[in-house]
Amino acid sequence: MAHTYKTFSQDAMSIGSFLVAFFLIRYLRNALQTPTQLPWWDKILVSTRWAVIALLLLEVFLPVEAVTAWLWHVLLLLMMGILYRQSEFRPVRTVLYAIAPYILISLFSDLLAVWDPDLYESWDNYIGSALFFAFLWMVAMWLNMQKQQKALEEERQKTQVEAEQRRVVESRSEELEHLVAERTAEITQQKEELQQAFTELKATQAQLIHREKLASLGELTAGIAHEIQNPLNFVNNFAEASEELCEELREELKKGNLTEVTAIMSDLKQSLEKIHHHGKRADSIVKGMLQHSRTSGGEKQLTDLNALADEYLRLSYHGLRAKDKSFNAALVTEFDPQLGKVEVVPQELGRVLLNLFNNAFYAVQEKSKMLRNSYQPEVKVSTKLKGSKVEICIRDNGTGMSEAVRQKIFQPFFTTKPTGEGTGLGLSLSYDIITKGHGGQLNVESWEGEGTEFAVCLPVKESPSFTRN
Repeated sequence: MAHTYKTFSQDAMSIGSFLVAFFLIRYLRNALQTPTQLPWWDKILVSTRWAVIALLLLEVFLPVEAVTAWLWHVLLLLMMGILYRQSEFRPVRTVLYAIAPYILISLFSDLLAVWDPDLYESWDNYIGSALFFAFLWMVAMWLNMQKQQKALEEERQKTQVEAEQRRVVESRSEELEHLVAERTAEITQQKEELQQAFTELKATQAQLIHREKLASLGELTAGIAHEIQNPLNFVNNFAEASEELCEELREELKKGNLTEVTAIMSDLKQSLEKIHHHGKRADSIVKGMLQHSRTSGGEKQLTDLNALADEYLRLSYHGLRAKDKSFNAALVTEFDPQLGKVEVVPQELGRVLLNLFNNAFYAVQEKSKMLRNSYQPEVKVSTKLKGSKVEICIRDNGTGMSEAVRQKIFQPFFTTKPTGEGTGLGLSLSYDIITKGHGGQLNVESWEGEGTEFAVCLPVKESPSFTRN
């Protein structure tokens, strides 16, 4: 009976050793991924696996049990030494704790069988039990290692997934940073372009305003020159006539014709009176313009609006006639005699009136070119005191405007005139002068093909600064 148990125990140790070696090699290859990570060690493990199979076949078919047992233990001890000594196998050293009890008990059993067979036979039951529990320990440890290996594999896969996600996020982040950098560069470039365009626009606007001022000044100067030219022509003509009368007077004095001398003296006196009269007229024009240009800084002063409107009406008319001698228009004035002096900025208001008169004369001139002799151009200006407001109306029977044009008439740079004849700033600046500079209103009514009426409404305060006639 003892012999049978011994044979069974030896067979169990042989099969157990084979399983230990076989599954240890398989575990090492899977855990360390030697086919890809450690190809040199993988070749050794594959060779060892074939050696294990060869030992098992040798033990089964040949009667060399003692030799194979020692070979088993030598092979297992060699593998344990490699696991302990080689740094490449450090991650799987835990397997030593699983196989060490089984290997040591097997080795002790073989040594005892050689050294004292009788003692071995008496302890065979204990050795078998110890091997059984060592095998169970090895299996339990093996399952635990498999579980840990699975957990490690899952953790590794999770780490790889997180690393991949992090790589994708970093890649996406780099792309977004690149896109943000490109967009920022585009926005910066657009901002610089807009800033440059705005600077150029301001410069162009300043040039156009300056051009508008120069154009207004040129028209005003032409009107003034033409207005002064009339009395100067009379002065020159009567001066020449006086010179001729003086020559006649000298000749009659030589003849002693006192009656003719008296008549010539009377004509000479009348001529001098005409010279004096027209000289006073020219002087009044110059003084009036000097008075309107005396105030600086846009300061308000008491101004006769009737005289101001009449003066700029004629200056605008004569300025246009200086350009086109064939142009003629009827000038109609209806001034409120109850309107006294009003506190305004005469230069600014005069500029507004001049611009409105110029537009009115331009409209009737254009219509006159189309209708010729069948049309009589007319520009009318009227003033009226309405409670706490003064209204200056400028009406023409010119071409008029459509409703679409009328809606845009006060917009900067909008003009109905051909290119080169208008900047589109005259009415825009006039609107700002009246509404912002004087706190008034500038309204327009127009009938296409019939005419246009502008109404300048200025507030009037009942104070010492306002005087009624």
